[in-house]
Amino acid sequence: MARFKISSAAGLAIAAAALMAPLMVAPAQAVQRDPAYASARANGAIGEKIDGYLGIVGSPDASLRKLVDDLNIRRKASYADKARAEGVTIEEFAFAQGCILIARTSPGEKYQAPDGSWQTRGSGPARLDPRCPSVG
Repeated sequence: MARFKISSAAGLAIAAAALMAPLMVAPAQAVQRDPAYASARANGAIGEKIDGYLGIVGSPDASLRKLVDDLNIRRKASYADKARAEGVTIEEFAFAQGCILIARTSPGEKYQAPDGSWQTRGSGPARLDPRCPSVG
């Protein structure tokens, strides 16, 4: 997993991302209402990654790969617009969103831990990268 140092400008973007998180969720909600998405999320076939994108846990079939790819394309387009507005890179903005999305996972859902491993969210908080802002 690539590591990068977060600049002060990126730190501000991360804080802004935390405030904008509700706006970021709306475009993805249409896809998330898809029964195939809900099923894959519930059964642990997909999860949130620290880079801000959705990941596949295990071996996907073609339809799951397409679903995840489509959602990630939409996320990247949204991240690009928001990053440009904040004056940060897409990667910095996506990382901030990854922190938020992982923090918002529900018990039983999969997420990528700071070491890159897939974890299942328990009743406590998800393990976030130490560079993540407080998203409580």
